[in-house]
Amino acid sequence: MLSLILSAELTGVTDLRPQDTEEEPYYYTFKVQCTSCRETHPNWVSFNRYEQHEIPGSRGEANFVWKCKLCQRTHSASIMSGPSAYEGDEKRKGKKVIDIECRGLEFTEFKPDGDWEAKGTESSSPFTGIDLLEGEWYDYDEKAGDEVAIKEISWRLGRA
Repeated sequence: MLSLILSAELTGVTDLRPQDTEEEPYYYTFKVQCTSCRETHPNWVSFNRYEQHEIPGSRGEANFVWKCKLCQRTHSASIMSGPSAYEGDEKRKGKKVIDIECRGLEFTEFKPDGDWEAKGTESSSPFTGIDLLEGEWYDYDEKAGDEVAIKEISWRLGRA
């Protein structure tokens, strides 16, 4: 099991999470590596937790199925839990966003390519369409009358 772990400094917002519904799924974007031959796919790959794909030669399904071009082995991954909300006070230890079961592959890097959402700490004002690609985000909470921010964003992938 592999976990995507987020650390960030939240100012004036809490409950940061990907905007991820069945109607509008969040596509998790990663660099992928074959654990058999250690070949890393040159492109980013994306998948969501709602789509299922058949695994060739198996009766199973997974959210992501990939055939390594070098060793020709087929590998798969499925999101097992998440997404979990990141609270403002979790910066030091980080928080698991999702857990992924990987078979024959490993994700080596994450790109927050998609919209995130949060709510105002004091006002509960909803903030949607948050773009974390630049590594920081700033806005203004009208109800609270104060600036809100997400800074010092870091991602890591760790064994659960």
